[in-house]
Amino acid sequence: VKRVNIDFHHSVTYIVCRVAGLEHERAETVAYASQYVDDATNGGIIHFTNGAAYQRLATAHSALDYRNFQDLVKRFVWIPFHFFPGNAGLPAGECPEGKFISKLITRPNSPPAQDMMKIVVEEQHKPYGLHRLGIAAHVFVDTWAHQGFAGVSHRVNDVNHVRREKLPDPHFKNKLVRFFGSVFQEGIAPIGHSAALSYPDRPFLRWSYENGLNERVERDNPKDFTDAADELCKWIRRFVARDAEASVKGLPDSVREIISNLFTSLDDGKPSRRHQKWLKAISDDAFGIGAVNLDYRPKGVGSWKHKALGVTTKKDSKKARFPFSKDFLTCDWRLFHDAAKAHRLSVVDDVLPRYGICVV
Repeated sequence: VKRVNIDFHHSVTYIVCRVAGLEHERAETVAYASQYVDDATNGGIIHFTNGAAYQRLATAHSALDYRNFQDLVKRFVWIPFHFFPGNAGLPAGECPEGKFISKLITRPNSPPAQDMMKIVVEEQHKPYGLHRLGIAAHVFVDTWAHQGFAGVSHRVNDVNHVRREKLPDPHFKNKLVRFFGSVFQEGIAPIGHSAALSYPDRPFLRWSYENGLNERVERDNPKDFTDAADELCKWIRRFVARDAEASVKGLPDSVREIISNLFTSLDDGKPSRRHQKWLKAISDDAFGIGAVNLDYRPKGVGSWKHKALGVTTKKDSKKARFPFSKDFLTCDWRLFHDAAKAHRLSVVDDVLPRYGICVV
């Protein structure tokens, strides 16, 4: 997973949190956790020099072997954290027509996604409440970005005849052939939106494609992402009110317009450059939430992981032993992984079964 949508998951999430009533430090925690879903690529047990151990959970994959899809499916990262099943937009107890895959396709603001958010609001008293809100915010926003795709290997994820507004991409077809040639030769369908590369996660794109069911799909990312920010704002307001059923408003019109315009105008293909421009807008107080110098470091000095374990490497050796401190029990890195485990368990055991979805 690359940080293609860091401009939303980190900076826009922070903006939405502040607008919805969270103070800076709490909003910063939620925004970091939201983006860290794409950066927590190491899983497994870590060991401490005093004999203690801790089980962490990978919420993304740093490198995908597209010839080994079944292994990735078994790891079960994509469905709870990136491609949330939408049950065709139907409420619990209702079953969409067609095969099981129709339940698994991601749909924006779906009833299962709303149920996920309700639980986050109701269980915010847990020590990892803010971190879990950040994780859920990432998943919730991805129901817009990843709509029409599923977190399993299926032909619905095929992408053909891609068209995009503004900048033509004549090399797109060659990229697909080169990147997925071995997969298609083996007759394996892609997982998620892998065949669409990063198109679903680029906030500025308007594009279209034909999926594996021979359906023409029109996508307007700026509109979708603006709608996602508006709906996320409602859930943050409910979180602040500690009421999952509260009737609340979304973004103020002025903020919504600024966000929408930036989604469209910041069309640099480099996510890091777009991210820096969003951070500059925040530091200039463009959104009326106060001027703040926001930053994000997934690894290295100053990162949550560095503060928790004292390491700066991207990947840990299996033989590594870390010094243990009592501060580890309350550090952001551990709380994030605690939240990730709670999120996954809740999604798999509580939320999805209400919709007749059993995925593990």
